[in-house]
Amino acid sequence: QVQLVESGGGLVQAGGSLRLSCAASGSIFSFNAMGWYRQAPGNQRELVATITKGGRTNYADSVKGRFTISRDNAKNTVYLQMNSLKPDDTAIYYCYFRGYTDNWGQGTQVTVSS
Repeated sequence: QVQLVESGGGLVQAGGSLRLSCAASGSIFSFNAMGWYRQAPGNQRELVATITKGGRTNYADSVKGRFTISRDNAKNTVYLQMNSLKPDDTAIYYCYFRGYTDNWGQGTQVTVSS
């Protein structure tokens, strides 16, 4: 089992920035990839960004050029730097860890006001 603790969500005005953090513990030796998904009210959960064990990153088209995912291996932590935020970015953001199984964090609310 892998435990994921997210932090960094909040309320920000359009055009602002936030940084999300997700610290992993437990069976982290099984690490294959980590990332972030989000779910807005009435919508399905969607991929935001992922980073693999080899450092390869993948982004949703809607966030390319605005969001950056990074990883601190020593701290077993993944970050999502979100710049130029838009009201459409409002959602609950979930940390994701792919190991032997899929693991999800509790989610952190991001609200972008216009």
